[in-house]
Amino acid sequence: MADIFAAVRLGGEDPEAARRALQALWDDLERGGDPLQRCVIAHHLANLQDSAEVALRWDQRALGAVFGPGVPLDEGMRGFLPALYLNLADSHRRVGEFDMARMQSTIARGHLDVLADDAYGALIRARLDRVEAALAAGSTDRLPADLLGRRC
Repeated sequence: MADIFAAVRLGGEDPEAARRALQALWDDLERGGDPLQRCVIAHHLANLQDSAEVALRWDQRALGAVFGPGVPLDEGMRGFLPALYLNLADSHRRVGEFDMARMQSTIARGHLDVLADDAYGALIRARLDRVEAALAAGSTDRLPADLLGRRC
C-alpha cells in the first residue's frame, strides 16, 4: 500500500507520472492481486484520467475488485462503496449515460450509512449532492475542482 499511496501523492504534482506508476502497480496486481489494493489503484487511476470514458472504465474496475469472485466484503471494502458508486454516477453522467448515472447515484445514497459523521463523510455527501444536481441539469461537464477538490 505504501507504493500505491506514493504514486497517488505524485498526482498532485505530476499526474502523468502518477498514472504511469499506478498503471505499473496495476499490471503487477492485475491477476490474483489483493482486492483492496486493486480497488485503490483503479479508483485513483480513474481520478487521474482526462477522458470520461477512460475514467468510467477504471471506476468499473475499482468496483469489480470489491465484488470479485470469492472476495469477502469486509468493513474496509464496505467503506469504499459510497465513493465508488458516487464516482461511477459521475462518470456515467459525464459520458451522457443519465439513467445509469441515476442508478449509481441511488446505490451510492443507499451506502451512505457506512460513512462516519466526519469530514470525509461530509465530502462524499456534498459531492453526491453536486453530482445529482449536475445530473438533474443534464450536464456532462466536469464539475469544477474548487467545488469538489479531487474526485472521491
